[in-house]
Order: sequence, then C-alpha cells, then structure tokens
Amino acid sequence: MKLKIITQEKVVFDEEVDAIYTKGIDGEFGILQGHIPVMSALDIGVTRAKIGNSEKKFTTMGGILQFKDEECLILTTLAESGEDIDEARARDALERAKRRLKNAEARIDAKRAEAAIARAEARLKARLSGESNLKM
Repeated sequence: MKLKIITQEKVVFDEEVDAIYTKGIDGEFGILQGHIPVMSALDIGVTRAKIGNSEKKFTTMGGILQFKDEECLILTTLAESGEDIDEARARDALERAKRRLKNAEARIDAKRAEAAIARAEARLKARLSGESNLKM
C-alpha cells in the first residue's frame, strides 16, 4: 500500500509500505493492507511506517489521515523524518517547555507549554530507535 505524508511546503514521504501506525485524537491505531476505508483527525505524535523488516518514523503535528483503495494520505501542518531530527535540540526544547509549564501563570501559557512539550516528545520518539529509550 502507498503512504504519502504531505505538508503545505512539501511531500515528506511517498513510498510503498507494509503497515502504518499513528496517533489519532482518539488514540493510537494501525493500518494494514486490506483495511477498510477510514478517515481520522491526527494528534501530535509519531507515525511509523513498516517496510519489510525496517521501520521509518515521522513526527506528525496533527492533521488528517485518509485511507482508501490501498493508499494512505496524511495531510499535516508539520512532519519530520526521525532521521532529520536534531536530538539535542529536541531535548533542549523539551526542557524549556517543562520550565515554562512550571512557571506558567496564565492558563494560555500553560496550554502553549503543554503543546510545546508534546511536540518535543514526538520529535524525540521519532528520532530514537525505540520509544522505550525516551527518558523524560
């Protein structure tokens, strides 16, 4: 089946895959060949594409997933390949966001800090080879 991950700026990924795992707003789910048509709103998280014995990871910062006719299309505002993520920069962003959350005086600041934490954690999960390696 085909997986396309597209942002407003570029096509991030466009290849044949064996399985897709991602995070919708209602939780994580997977799609295998022969899956029934589905459409889902995505949450900030990691999308994993299984290709044979290997796996590619991408951050997906929200968006929409549509699967039909053996083609999965993800439209998202921001997507990054795990291989392209700077781990040190993502860890720094996570620490800054956690400090902001501790010091957030206004509710709006807390929401922004929580969103920044979710984005940084998604980047680290996509970057690291195993999600269990993530120490937060």
